[in-house]
Order: sequence, then C-alpha cells, then structure tokens
Amino acid sequence: MLLFAVASGFAAEDYGPGEQYRYWLELEAADQTYADRSLEIGRHQAFLEFLGQGSVVFRDGPVNALELYSSESFSGNEISWEAHYIDVSRAGDLGLSAGPLVIINPGDDPDQDLYGHLISIWRKQGIRWELMADLAVLIPGYLSMDVQPNFEDTRPVLEETASPLVALSDPNPMETLVEADLTFGRSINFRGGRRALLRWGMENSRVYLPGMAPAVGAEDASTVYGAFLDTQLEATIPIALNHVGGFLAASRELGYSYGAMREEGATEEAGFRANYLRFWRLNAAGEWRIAVEVLSPY
Repeated sequence: MLLFAVASGFAAEDYGPGEQYRYWLELEAADQTYADRSLEIGRHQAFLEFLGQGSVVFRDGPVNALELYSSESFSGNEISWEAHYIDVSRAGDLGLSAGPLVIINPGDDPDQDLYGHLISIWRKQGIRWELMADLAVLIPGYLSMDVQPNFEDTRPVLEETASPLVALSDPNPMETLVEADLTFGRSINFRGGRRALLRWGMENSRVYLPGMAPAVGAEDASTVYGAFLDTQLEATIPIALNHVGGFLAASRELGYSYGAMREEGATEEAGFRANYLRFWRLNAAGEWRIAVEVLSPY
C-alpha cells in the first residue's frame, strides 16, 4: 500500500492533522470572502468570480453554473450567508461549507425575506479555492446569521475516517464512490430512508432537508431523513436515482456526488423529484459513508 501511495504521488506522511487544520482555516477564509463579495458586488458577479470549470447549481436538476451565470438573461435575488460547519480533505483540495442563508427580498421588505441553509462544495486549483456546487434548502421562519464554524465540530468525522494508507490503497476509488452512491439510492427502496441512511451514513453524519434544522448524528439524521421521505413518497412507489457527477480528493478519503432523485412515474406536474448533494468519507473499514446529505425537492 505504501508503494501504491508513493507511485500515486502522495505518501501517507504527507497528511498530518496540523496540515488539515490549516486547510480548514483556508476554506473558512475563502467561504467568508465569497460571502463578503456577494454583498459588495452582488450575487451575479461574485459567483462569476468564484465558480470553477465544471461547476453546477441546481434548478430542475443540476445545470452548468458558469453557463447560467454568464447568461444575459440571468436574474435572481441577492443572498447572504455564513458558514456554521466546514469540512476539508487531507490533501486540502476538496471541502464543504454549510450554514444559514437569507434570500433578500428585492423590495427591501425584510419581512418578505426567505431563510434556509446553503451547502457548498469547494475545490482548490493551485492556490485558489473555487466553488463547484451549492444547494439550498429553505425553512419557514427566521435564521440568525450570528454563527461561526468550529474545527471541533469537524473532528468527529475525521476520527471516523480511514487512515491515509487505507484511503490510498484502492486503485479505482471514484468507481467505488459512484457505486456507493447508486447503491444507496437502491437501498432506500429496499430498506426505507431511515435504515438506508443508518447503513450508509457515518456515525456523525449531517442531514439538511427543507423545513427543518440540520440533523446531526446517525440516529437523529436517519430518523428525520426517513420521516421526510415518508411524507414525500407512497411506500409502494420506488425511487430512481440519477447520478450526474462528482469528484474525489487527491488524498482519496473524501469525495462528493450529485444528481437527482425521483419517484417512478414522476412528471413536471406531479410526483416527488429532488436534487441531491452528497458528501462522502471513507471509513476505517475502507467503505464509503455519507458525511453530509442534502435533499431539495423541485
């Protein structure tokens, strides 16, 4: 395994806990700069500054973000957000930020603002963090923006994660990640949402769903996930998962996937259809597990 790691250009000793904390701080700063720029120059221009090649946003399914934001016909409300949770790979090249979001009413009536959570995927190219995907879930009522991320909230998932030698030993890690993504979708049909997430989620998994606060921890996350799907689906109707894309960190212990889920027979007029964004970590047994699950119906 050590020979494989060296041949891949990365050795286990390259990934120390101090380095990972430094990457965590880098991503925290990038996300805050992005949020500040959105307020300074507007959502449209800030997105164009930070979006990376191959980035996606979600409408009726994932769409090319650069094409959407480069379009002369693009329109959208201004937004403001803050991170309350950050995760990053050992290699410092892939990460996630999540936190409260406000969609600002264009009529400057704060009573008409909308609130939710924004979950963003970041990829580092050279010395620059680029936005690769983001997905928002809305909730009723008000959310405070007075939050700050804490590395201690991230530490539990790091402790569940495979060692560098285990992570670097799989010759086809992206293939196994995609297969895990598809298998999780099938598992929902056979096990139901709660049991599927218990099987495929980490002990410290997080779930972001419309209408509720983030659920943290295997028991709470799986319970709300199962209850949400139960309210959206009839028990006898299976869902189909359309995996669209994803990316893997160079250190191979972390990756993300995205796409759409829908009930069989769903149409534009009726039936459950949802975008999903899924953040994965490899566990100590060398198996992919969901660290963050986001579902947003459309």
